Amino acid sequence: MAEYHLTTPLSDEDVSKLKAGDIVYLNSTIYTARDAAHKRLVDLIDNGKELPFDLQGSVIYFVGPTPPKPGEPIGSAGPTTSYRMDSYSPILISHGQKGMIGKGKRNEAVKEACKKYKAVYFGATGGAGALIAKAIKEAEVIAYPELGPEAIRKLKVEEFPVTVINDTYGNDLYEIGRAKYEVKE
Repeated sequence: MAEYHLTTPLSDEDVSKLKAGDIVYLNSTIYTARDAAHKRLVDLIDNGKELPFDLQGSVIYFVGPTPPKPGEPIGSAGPTTSYRMDSYSPILISHGQKGMIGKGKRNEAVKEACKKYKAVYFGATGGAGALIAKAIKEAEVIAYPELGPEAIRKLKVEEFPVTVINDTYGNDLYEIGRAKYEVKE
């Protein structure tokens, strides 16, 4: 397993060198979106309308942060369970998204889209939202403010810690980890 410090937007070259289990520290801009926002993004794509941000090389963090304390850019920002975005992610990946951040397994369609279009799924540590928030230096709602915590935010991050779960080669860290400890008979 290797360690990388990457700056968004991510390129094919960036994500192609990553392998399941690698530790990555993201820098620059990432976006937040959960299921309601994902549905709206896919609807915009389906209707040929402009998106609120450029998907090319983008990384979307599945999070609904808590309100910030005075003087802070964001509140606790722990990852949301990712399978709720599984029906939307392949479409966004096919339109240029290079990374997703969440927790939990992804379905086969997402893994296949990662292979076909060169994208990765990163895991963030569930339960560590306050710690993760320390890597978020700025947060601005850029779309769907009526969704409250689920609005799309543009985040400026420094050394945002994630682990590669699904890489561009079809590897899955959850399967790799489990296989190490399975009893072979």
